[in-house]
Amino acid sequence: MPPLALTLGDPAGIGPELALSAWLGRTGPDPLPPFFLVADPDFIERLAHRLDRPVPVAEVDPETAADVFPRALPVVPLPSGASIAAEPGVPDSVNASATIESIAAAVEFVKAGRASAVVTNPIAKFVLTRTGFAHPGHTEFLAALAVPPGRTPPRPVMMIWSPGLSVVPVTIHVPLKDVPDLLTQELVEETATIVARDLRERFGIPEPRLVLAGLNPHAGEAGTIGHEDRDVLAPAVARLRAQGIDIRGPLPADTLFHARARETYDVALAPTHDQALIPIKTIAFDDGVNVTLGLPFVRTSPDHGTAFDIAGQGIARPDSLVAALRLADRLAANVAVRSHPPDGAEIIPFSVYAGRPRPAGARHFDPEDEL
Repeated sequence: MPPLALTLGDPAGIGPELALSAWLGRTGPDPLPPFFLVADPDFIERLAHRLDRPVPVAEVDPETAADVFPRALPVVPLPSGASIAAEPGVPDSVNASATIESIAAAVEFVKAGRASAVVTNPIAKFVLTRTGFAHPGHTEFLAALAVPPGRTPPRPVMMIWSPGLSVVPVTIHVPLKDVPDLLTQELVEETATIVARDLRERFGIPEPRLVLAGLNPHAGEAGTIGHEDRDVLAPAVARLRAQGIDIRGPLPADTLFHARARETYDVALAPTHDQALIPIKTIAFDDGVNVTLGLPFVRTSPDHGTAFDIAGQGIARPDSLVAALRLADRLAANVAVRSHPPDGAEIIPFSVYAGRPRPAGARHFDPEDEL
């Protein structure tokens, strides 16, 4: 397995210092998979000194990163050779090009087989848009990079994974008043189909179990509290079930996320952003991972932002980045085995709910999976 490619993120945010912290925790009973950071090596070395982190930095290429990883943080220079002079906590559009270049280079390394997956540190979209960045967000940029210029990008789907819960918002960063018009049967079906496919092919779950939360209170109560659940969501679920996808719903969102309910599904789809993200950020604020489904390569990211308010103080927790690195490695390994199965190798099935192996065909989780 090639190493993971970790992007710089916004250099004024917490991403670069999280990379330092993650490397310091690379050993132990559950060691981290090798990764390299795509950045300016001198900037990372200065940051380590500023934070008083005992992290030796080594300038490498992707092919030598894994060998260097045990003794130094491998940093692959930006292809342009650009240098960075960011001040922690002070976002500056002068560094936008380096942020963008790091993402593009990481994707190219994966497409060329020089890295196994992309793990992205958080960016600040407002910093990039000031310089003419044309994409709505990080994920859309990754989708555009996945195909040659001029080709239609794949449809990316955001899943937030944690050991205790995994969710997919069907609509994302849109005003709540616009959701009913955006929430079509086609959107629900396309989203659920992508989720089910990637759970099978990347997470190794033979029969993924999905649920769909209702849009309205009590899932609309047969149309007495809004018609979207009855007229849009329920028909979409029926069509998906007819295609062989194990999905239930629409179900009342207020009873979908307690512990016993979570035992009965692998991923919960929710019509709105906050319906999905409030429960998972309550349950797994520190170790949630943003996984982009639907791309032709594995991409994960910490489930947090740039945190400019604490950048440079050395207090940012690396838990979510560490979880993102571990999950990316596991997903990439499953993709590799599926694409080029060596003798005796098998896809490693694991539960999205508990993050642990689950017997093939199991319909419910063991009580000990409760966290």
